[in-house]
Amino acid sequence: MHDGETADLDALRAEVLTWITDDPDKAARDELYRLLDALPCSAEELADRFNSRLKFGTAGLRGPLRAGPNGMNLAVVRAAAAGLANWLDAKGATGPVVIGYDARHGSRDFATETARVVTGSGRRALVMPGPLPTPITAYAVTKLEGTAAVQVTASHNPPQDNGYKVYLGRELGGELGAGAQIVPPADTEIEQAIEDLGPLSQVPLGDDGEILDESIVDDYLAAISSIVDPDDPKKLASVATPMHGVGGETLVKAMRKAGFGTVVLVPEQAEPDADFPTVAFPNPEEPGAIDLLKALAVEEGADVALALDPDADRCSVAVPQGDGAWRQLTGNEVGVLLADHWMRKGHTGTYATTIVSTTQLKAMCERRGLKYEETLTGFKWLARAGADLAFGFEEALGYCVAPEFLRDKDGISASLVVAEIAAGQAARMATLQDRLDELAEEFGVYETGQLSVRVEDLSEIAACMKRLRSHRPSTLLDEPVTGYLDRLPENDVVTIETANARVVARPSGTEPKLKAYLEVREEAGSDLGEARERARATLAALRAEVAGLLGVPH
Repeated sequence: MHDGETADLDALRAEVLTWITDDPDKAARDELYRLLDALPCSAEELADRFNSRLKFGTAGLRGPLRAGPNGMNLAVVRAAAAGLANWLDAKGATGPVVIGYDARHGSRDFATETARVVTGSGRRALVMPGPLPTPITAYAVTKLEGTAAVQVTASHNPPQDNGYKVYLGRELGGELGAGAQIVPPADTEIEQAIEDLGPLSQVPLGDDGEILDESIVDDYLAAISSIVDPDDPKKLASVATPMHGVGGETLVKAMRKAGFGTVVLVPEQAEPDADFPTVAFPNPEEPGAIDLLKALAVEEGADVALALDPDADRCSVAVPQGDGAWRQLTGNEVGVLLADHWMRKGHTGTYATTIVSTTQLKAMCERRGLKYEETLTGFKWLARAGADLAFGFEEALGYCVAPEFLRDKDGISASLVVAEIAAGQAARMATLQDRLDELAEEFGVYETGQLSVRVEDLSEIAACMKRLRSHRPSTLLDEPVTGYLDRLPENDVVTIETANARVVARPSGTEPKLKAYLEVREEAGSDLGEARERARATLAALRAEVAGLLGVPH
């Protein structure tokens, strides 16, 4: 071993030992000691844990469960909670902090640690009565007049991850941000408060907080079930999966309370299981993730199939195709169905979606005389689209159907409205697909897709975006480009539009990926099937052309 390598190892060893002296968790300390004992073979592993630390952003924290600053563990959670508590003090906020958690590995311990830090700072901590869906925490922060809320969850990440979301109540969030996730500059201010902390051993700790009773769940269920029209049809055969997450029991209660009877859950996925044994990736968007749900739908002769992600803030929908097969709808299709239903129910106000979601919502609002807003990607922005927000959605399976109760995506309340639409369709011997067909005949066929490229080196993404900007196209699919918007320096996003196509290119905010969101529009004409075939072919051509512009395979 060279002298330089020896010096590097000595420096790394010293850094790890310093961290160990301040780590409050014996299991984490032992984990690091084992890695130290394995040096130099463990040098790469230790360097990965210590060359950076999890940064607190608008999505809070998310990372692998492991000891060290670049992982989710009790030390990192204590620091995050202390930084948040200090930030709340600096803002003069006086209310309690609501704390929720899911059923992932470590979630309950992280929630308890957060509560101890909050109470140690002299503030009340209101802790959920058990592992519950994220939307209940988003609801509770407003209902209980909390100044902020924390939800310990990694949403749909792999089982080895966990995370930490922060919401604001009315005191700091204001009219638009009450019950919504934080936005800048709150994230950078909390991150600075974390950096300014002294030793973790000096963080004052109190008790485990006040454990809420089940009435908070009852209040949430009463609120979201009230959005369903009691006079609409309720006869519905439905199946669902919580995907080994925490939404199953709450969804069953919500469907029953709203009048839709019993929803049948996929038995293998009905109970929370932190290892997610039946899915390679616990995300309804992933190929194969809802195969068990589709099989159950066939077995039960269902009208609709619903899939929640593990923390139940997102919802996917599958529909029968008439030949025994089931098709999973896109997030855009579900968003359009929900928006259409709310419009026809007379919900006025602002209808909002994101810059990467379908433009069909804009066309619907224009024709029906309703306000439309388009925001940056993420529900933290959608929630703030207007004080009169009626509905918001993003193509990544997120829907806000009840902004009067919580300004965040909610898979359970969205499921209720999907059920309401499906029951209404069933009453007239039709399906959700039939309603989509009617909307296509009215507004045209909107076909959407993605070009997603995962990279090892993040500089490859920067090079692709530079290539797109330096070779600005004048046409797409032989149509003149009618709109070109570069959102730099605020946001690394490029939007290119023609009369019948749109491309939005950006780096992923959560993964080492370059994403291009694609959309084409075709008039329905006299044969809807042919129009859809043309749209699919056109989308494939657009994907190939955009891949060429970015210099990536398609």
